[in-house]
Amino acid sequence: MKKHLIALDLDGTLLKDDKTISTKTWKVIQKAKEAGHTVTIATGRPYRASKMYYQQLGLSTPIVNFNGAYVHHPADRSFRSFHEPLDLDLARTVIETCRTLNVQNMLAEVLDDVYMDEHDESFIDLLAFQGPVTGSGRLERVLSHSPTSLLVYPQEGTAEQLQDLLSSSEAQGMHQRSWGEPHHMIEIIKKGNHKANGLEKVAAYAGLTMEDVIAFGDENNDLEMLEAAGTGLAMGNASTDTKSAADEVIGTNEEDGIAHYLEERLKLSTDNAVLFKN
Repeated sequence: MKKHLIALDLDGTLLKDDKTISTKTWKVIQKAKEAGHTVTIATGRPYRASKMYYQQLGLSTPIVNFNGAYVHHPADRSFRSFHEPLDLDLARTVIETCRTLNVQNMLAEVLDDVYMDEHDESFIDLLAFQGPVTGSGRLERVLSHSPTSLLVYPQEGTAEQLQDLLSSSEAQGMHQRSWGEPHHMIEIIKKGNHKANGLEKVAAYAGLTMEDVIAFGDENNDLEMLEAAGTGLAMGNASTDTKSAADEVIGTNEEDGIAHYLEERLKLSTDNAVLFKN
């Protein structure tokens, strides 16, 4: 059977609403690996917030973090990591633009270092940081390195207005995307960074092409990945745009959509699967 690279988004896709991997999905993924398929994670999360799932799945592949702005291999130092941060001056301009609409909060991430405009425990809980905040204070002053990602939490009802304001900066080298409904977070990364670019590097590492990729996603930060993959699959709980970009819509993240699809597509059986790991 043809071998595939199985690319898994995390939130709303691999993970259930309680942020865990179901027993069935875990077992099917182990069976896919045993059958010779390669499995990777492609997420908007930083590595510190995806490491536990990488380890739980027992992966030994590069991982795509920050929506493609950072591609690295946690277990292979010979892998040439890819890190394309946002220009620091442009990041400061974006931060100043966001202030004109009195956003609720902003944070900048330089790989696994987190800088928050205003320290807020509820914001930390909302984003599931999985690590300490490196520093807090006005980001224009605190931020001294080019950020991998900026995350903006706008006032309710102002997300679209803010995105329009930021659009003038897109031509200068940034790309913005909203996610995390109903909170409408706005993420800003360097222009040209997205999950599809990251997956190309993982596929090459595995000796595969994008045509060999089976990708699963649910939000608009998965669009390029689903369109570039040989097979792009939207979860049943996915956004309208994501469903439109996909080759097929499958079950939801609460219905083991990934597991059911892979069992049928790859002819997998979990009757004799290894025990589930917490």
